[in-house]
Amino acid sequence: MTPTNLPIPEFFNADKVGAVWRIPYEERAKQARDWAHLHKLESASTDQTKTWLMLIDMQNTFCIPEFELYVGGRSGRGAIDDNTRLTEFIYRNLGNITHITATMDTHKTMQVFHAIFFVDKNGDHPSPYSDIHVADLKNGTWAFNPALANEFDLAPEYGQQMLLHYAEELEKKGKYALTVWPYHAMLGGIGHALVSSVEEALFFHSVARNTQYDIEIKGDKPFTENYSVVGPEVLTGPMGETLGTHNTKFIEQLQQFDKLIIAGQAKSHCVAWTVQDLLNDINVVDSALAKKVYLLDDCSSPVVVPGVVDHTDAANTAYTKFAEAGMHLIQSTQSISTL
Repeated sequence: MTPTNLPIPEFFNADKVGAVWRIPYEERAKQARDWAHLHKLESASTDQTKTWLMLIDMQNTFCIPEFELYVGGRSGRGAIDDNTRLTEFIYRNLGNITHITATMDTHKTMQVFHAIFFVDKNGDHPSPYSDIHVADLKNGTWAFNPALANEFDLAPEYGQQMLLHYAEELEKKGKYALTVWPYHAMLGGIGHALVSSVEEALFFHSVARNTQYDIEIKGDKPFTENYSVVGPEVLTGPMGETLGTHNTKFIEQLQQFDKLIIAGQAKSHCVAWTVQDLLNDINVVDSALAKKVYLLDDCSSPVVVPGVVDHTDAANTAYTKFAEAGMHLIQSTQSISTL
């Protein structure tokens, strides 16, 4: 019989969730093996009910206060409290989580949402959180940075055409405008790494249940954003060239599991858009699959920049829509075995 509501391991320290630190892997591996023996945990491959946990962008860049795009929500403690609840949820449900996927927003310097991509007539770059509209690209307020033309092996004029096409496609979709984000989730940087407490829980689960968690990279294509892990915002360029591809592995994997539980950051952006893209795929394949999806409502927070922007209401509206489609909104205090 699968153990439910396991205790939280003594090494877990909620006060460290908002900090970056080195995980003592060898020590945790031994503790995980002992934990599995003590609580009679079997290999995940033997699970009768197969539960998949998907964690969206649980990275330092979004979850640690001093990092670039910390998701504080309205309370200011959003991602910290979310990750505390999430790690405790993983430990309590260790025997009921079959597989874990962690997505990682992954960026390089020269990408379409970074300031270096744009210049004004003086050669200056836009400031973070600037929105670049179609009109701005047409009237010359902002233009493709010609210094990057050789980097992408294209003429500066075509670089401008790429940007205009991209901004137009975003406006057609009716989502957020092309936003210049601070440099964040930089590949090879400390901000890109998973939050230490979350990674520790994933490693512990991996050893205790004899199963390898997945890392899914997204957001590394230069000419498109990739809020959703399912696919980029714009798939093709002005000449039909591929900017990114729609990933069907998630809808295919959903069909193989009994339950999919989703949490992550930010609720208003990468989580909401991932769930929406997944829902779109579900509706194409079989709308009843939505009933397999559970959203950990207290383990995700919206983007809130005090005095600048607050996406709380938009995030809540999206979650209400998902629930109406058949998905379930749950709390981390609930046991997987009762879902």
